[in-house]
Amino acid sequence: METDTETHSADSRVTLTLAGRTIILIGTAHVSKESIAEVNAAINAERPALVCVELDQARYQSIAQKDNWERLDVVKVFREKKGFLLMANLVLASFQRRMGSGLGVNPGEEMKAAIEAAEERGIPWRLCDRDIQATLRRAWGRCGFWSKAKLLSALFSSAFSTERLSEDEIEHLKTRGELDGMMDALAQYLPKVKETLIDERDRYLAAKIWDASDAAGGGATLAVVGAGHLPGLSARLEAIASGAEDTGVSALEEIPRPGVFSRIAGWAVPAAIVAFIAAGFFLKGTDVSLEMLVKWLVCNSSLAALGCLAALGHPLSILAAFFGAPIATLNPFIGVGIFSGIVEATLRKPRVEDAETLAQDIGSLRGIYKNRITRALLVFFLSSIGGAIGNFVALPSFIGGLLGK
Repeated sequence: METDTETHSADSRVTLTLAGRTIILIGTAHVSKESIAEVNAAINAERPALVCVELDQARYQSIAQKDNWERLDVVKVFREKKGFLLMANLVLASFQRRMGSGLGVNPGEEMKAAIEAAEERGIPWRLCDRDIQATLRRAWGRCGFWSKAKLLSALFSSAFSTERLSEDEIEHLKTRGELDGMMDALAQYLPKVKETLIDERDRYLAAKIWDASDAAGGGATLAVVGAGHLPGLSARLEAIASGAEDTGVSALEEIPRPGVFSRIAGWAVPAAIVAFIAAGFFLKGTDVSLEMLVKWLVCNSSLAALGCLAALGHPLSILAAFFGAPIATLNPFIGVGIFSGIVEATLRKPRVEDAETLAQDIGSLRGIYKNRITRALLVFFLSSIGGAIGNFVALPSFIGGLLGK
């Protein structure tokens, strides 16, 4: 096997010759004008036999089809229990869009430029990234409670941050030293998330690029990827070429099942509520048991409704949160936010303008309340949080009821 590695353009380009295949990796910043120019120049100069891009089908459609958000069915999202996934997607999109807002560049423009350049020259191209939903769900599923809290905190702080990066600062992010520092920081802060978002995708991208290069017919394969993937992707490709690693990635597409503790935790709260009320009946009598039941219903339903009210939900959405909270608590497979979110999205159907301004609106509190899509998500989120808080508020009163005379 012949292996030759060359590095060009401030570590943003790597050329690999592995087992008779030539693979050119172009590392980009996703909101960089220079990256767009570099991608076009590389395709012009190299005239590769195949172009690969770090996109999955869903993200490609969101970039290629301007009306993608307009076709979003919010009610379907809630019914399929994907409310939190949609929120994460929107927060990430808002963060990237804000980074490029002062530069006149939308996220993923360099990937779109690579596809357009390939099509203009009759060069076949491939999407080589893992489905974004699988990536997010794997990252979430592998986090413990504390890591989930840190991840949510990081997502929402980035959504409302007013930080803007200059063009020079964005280009600087493509350098090896800067990227190494960022990856080290992410690995220390959220090791499981870094492993899923970066390391796993290095392996996935390498396998897909290697398999795709079979179609290059001896010509070069040019792959456009985020600069953060260059080191890991190069190493993975070399491992595949040497036979140390295969290209099977089906395991990386699976969603990890919740652990035993997570499954038990889902039933812990309803079991505790039922146990306390039953204990009140057998130890203190019917009156105490009914008093405990009423306290729980008031706390759980009222705080779920209050959360919905804080989101400025429709009056019927508030009623749905109030009456749905106890049902959702006793059945962990249903969330109170699903009831209120569906009602909100049904009564206040998102408009075309809501879809068109979605990515911008999520960057500000005013925009979130104005946009009917994000308002429905806020109703879903705050009513869920309110119901959960209500349960924990009620539990101490149960103990007081059992210990009282």
